[in-house]
Amino acid sequence: MEAYEYTEVELPFIDQLVSYGYEYLEGKKLDFERKGRGSIVLEGRLAESIRRLNDWISDSNVEKAVKQLVTIQSVDLWDANNKMFEWLFGQGISVLQDLGGGKKNQTVRLFDFDKVDRNEFLVVNQISYTNANGTIRPDIVIYINGLPLVLVECKSPKLKWDKQLPEGVRQFDRYQETNERIFWYNQMLIVTSRDRARVGTILARPQHYGLWKDPYPFTIEDVGINRSQDIMVAGMLRKEAILDLMRNFIVFDGKVKKLARYQQYRAVNKGIHRIMTEKKPSLRGGVVWHTQGSGKSLTMVYMAMKLRRVASLENPMLVIVTDRQDLDDQITKTFQNCGFPDPTQATSVADLKGQLGKGPGTTVMTLIQKFQGSEDKEGNQIFPIISEEENIIVMTDESHRSQYKGLAMNMRKALPNATFIGFTGTPIDKEKRSTTGKFGSYIDKYTIEQAVEDGATVPIYYESRLPKVHMKGDSLDELFDRAFFDYDEDTREKIKQKHVNEALILTAPERMDEIALDIARHFESHILVNGYKAQVVAVSRAAAVKYKKLIDQYAKGQFETAVIFSAGQNDEKELREHHINKDEEKELIRRFKKPFSEDKLAMLIVCDKLLTGFDAPVEQVMYLDKPLREHNLLQAIARTNRRYDKNKTYGLIVDYFGVSRFLDQALEIFSASDVKGALQSIDEEIPRLEQRHRSAVRFFDGLNKSQREESILRLADEDVRADFELAYKRFAESMDKVMPSPKAEPFVGDIKHLGLIRQLAKSRFSIDDGLDISDCGEKVRHLVYKHLQSNGIQVRDPISILDASFKEEVEDNVLPETRAAQIEHAIKREISIRMEEDEVFYTSLKQKVEDLLERFKERQLDIYELLDKLYSTREEMLSKVKGKTKSGLKSEEEPYFNKLLEVFEGQKKVEELKQMAVEVHQFIEDRVASIPDWTAKTDFKRKLNADLKIILLKKRMPMSDAAMLVGYFTALAEVQYR
Repeated sequence: MEAYEYTEVELPFIDQLVSYGYEYLEGKKLDFERKGRGSIVLEGRLAESIRRLNDWISDSNVEKAVKQLVTIQSVDLWDANNKMFEWLFGQGISVLQDLGGGKKNQTVRLFDFDKVDRNEFLVVNQISYTNANGTIRPDIVIYINGLPLVLVECKSPKLKWDKQLPEGVRQFDRYQETNERIFWYNQMLIVTSRDRARVGTILARPQHYGLWKDPYPFTIEDVGINRSQDIMVAGMLRKEAILDLMRNFIVFDGKVKKLARYQQYRAVNKGIHRIMTEKKPSLRGGVVWHTQGSGKSLTMVYMAMKLRRVASLENPMLVIVTDRQDLDDQITKTFQNCGFPDPTQATSVADLKGQLGKGPGTTVMTLIQKFQGSEDKEGNQIFPIISEEENIIVMTDESHRSQYKGLAMNMRKALPNATFIGFTGTPIDKEKRSTTGKFGSYIDKYTIEQAVEDGATVPIYYESRLPKVHMKGDSLDELFDRAFFDYDEDTREKIKQKHVNEALILTAPERMDEIALDIARHFESHILVNGYKAQVVAVSRAAAVKYKKLIDQYAKGQFETAVIFSAGQNDEKELREHHINKDEEKELIRRFKKPFSEDKLAMLIVCDKLLTGFDAPVEQVMYLDKPLREHNLLQAIARTNRRYDKNKTYGLIVDYFGVSRFLDQALEIFSASDVKGALQSIDEEIPRLEQRHRSAVRFFDGLNKSQREESILRLADEDVRADFELAYKRFAESMDKVMPSPKAEPFVGDIKHLGLIRQLAKSRFSIDDGLDISDCGEKVRHLVYKHLQSNGIQVRDPISILDASFKEEVEDNVLPETRAAQIEHAIKREISIRMEEDEVFYTSLKQKVEDLLERFKERQLDIYELLDKLYSTREEMLSKVKGKTKSGLKSEEEPYFNKLLEVFEGQKKVEELKQMAVEVHQFIEDRVASIPDWTAKTDFKRKLNADLKIILLKKRMPMSDAAMLVGYFTALAEVQYR
């Protein structure tokens, strides 16, 4: 690790944890208490913690508990991590012991969640874990009670952020490939460069790592910090916070391990704090407004999980209320997938009353419609009091819609002392404030703008594509008055009310045909090429069916469509043909959510269904041809804002009706600060495209497109190449948003040319293998790929510096600067591959190359002198690889000598060091050469290390040097005798 990375990132991380009461230890100091470098768990500390937290437990049962936690039978890493989580933070582990009434299973306490200082918190850096596959050395490991629960990768702030996070995640992947066992216990993976920090869970990709921007319950001012790493450590890793997060804010949802985002953690703890501190039930509730797509359903799961564990609430009854069957099904499924115990859906009014009467520990999922009461003689709703208990928590989803009506009143009659918490994804009407009036004040807010800024959701762009036959409301009135001018005013009004409305204009055949063709063309060229999917919103069920027929006609089998609407008993034949049952609807939705590469169902056509509470991240565009207003409009457009993959950088609303005027009205009704950032016009991307275009082409100022070699050479320096890479990706991202609009045309030539230079530089300087334009959007990728082909470019794998034809290929380059750059990168690449074989030699060689480049920059060498010296360096490496040595020793002995010479030069004679190297190598070879899998044998390695240390100490060297050399020589032996 470079010094800057240690002093600016790793050390402040450790120091902050120490200030929170953690104990700091260097990894090598733990080697004396570990069974060997293969040990992941600090077994002695784990055993001591179990004794401390379970004063009843026998020594033999301590041993059994430890053994269970260090030996796990599982089919794969996912299964092992899931099982370990259940043992640590879920159902726990138990042992058979007699506490005075015969032998019974007793639950073993592994953590004290109430008195956190009774647990042992260690922060450890540069600890090594070794097995048959090799050695890994994470930057920081957090141990709690001897268990390695958090891994941290520190990245230099000098490295570009778009490199830091992916490289950190790749590092975790490499650790996993080498030593999977440490990930059995892992609950958090952190990548940080101090100014930027993100956290994820096992198997997560970089785009799923999240920020932590709030040190709740403290403020940034309270803790006196404002750097991302410091805020994350304060918010997540304080003793009480880290245990709370691991116990209450992690779920296994399907095949994804999910850790709460900061706004979810904050909202749940704020809500529970209010419940615990307010004396009156009516004051305990409130509203959680978290914008669409930011994980509202999961927030409800986390809150439910933690409420169950609040001892003073005495295992409360939880009631989860929605107002639509699909939402009820969805949230029930979320609770089930996350492993929440026994959520029960009420099937009828009678069943709901029965469920609510069951008392503590019950979790009831219900539609608010099931609070339907009977009517008395005056027509008033009667609903009985079912429970007057105070430990009942009612959570309502999308609380602004139906919670103010008579059904909500029945709910409150039935549960008069319950706490009511409203969850909503859209802001509250600033004129009526009806939601806060019913539920109480805000508990927590998380706005659209915050979600986009955090990357929790993608921004939504708006594009108006009004057809020629579109009629605004006032135009419709004028048209009607002209057509029926000879009728009196009363008669005209009756005709208008009965026969003429927006739906009539919207379903005009010419208009629908024009729109269907436009949808098919737009979808194929803008959306489908990137693998994303769409919804079409029609004004009526009949219009939805008509759109399906027309779009299918124009799609020509390129993709499938489906229409989903609520069936009516008296529907005509054309509608009846599209009636589907509940299971069939679920199957269509399941297919739609799959990637297009797996299922060609790419477009759902609806009129009322699936406009709220429908979560399909693969959907990027909504084609609107319906007059949606207020909440319904804000809810609908949010269907497109879910994150999906790294290439989905925005959602899109294509407006055929003209909802922009309703959007303006909606934004006026709701607080401006709440909805800021809801929509951006696609035209707003043009200035950004122009700016990003300039940022990318500036790297080649003064060169024309025919000067290819000179252009490639501009990217020879690694830092310049990293800057260009970021600029190019941003340019490509903006191009992908705007294409194939004619407004993108002026930039097409440059995106092709820059893509060509980028790819040739990647190949030339051995950055990557083969053709790589995978991180561009499909439209840009298609352009660049065709341009590469049309130029006859064959991108080859980087050629090894050891290859016989290496010099010949390098000499093909016209410019000597290009030849020098290619040699430099090839040497560095080979050094990185071979570093473990002789760290001293290859580090020295790397420094020699750096010195040559520095001398060239300072004009102490000309380009031809630099080329000669780089070729000489290559020859030195070739000799080394072929087994020739400077010392005269055998090639396998020389790495031992080089290290000894580095440590004792000037203190011991060279011949003495040579003899020592031969002796040490011979000792190791005699011990390990004939023993298969010796690196996995803990006892054998411990004995080998001890005997080797004795040999070195007999050579009259300090204990510290001997201990260091034992570790170095053992690691070297693992490379030589794999």
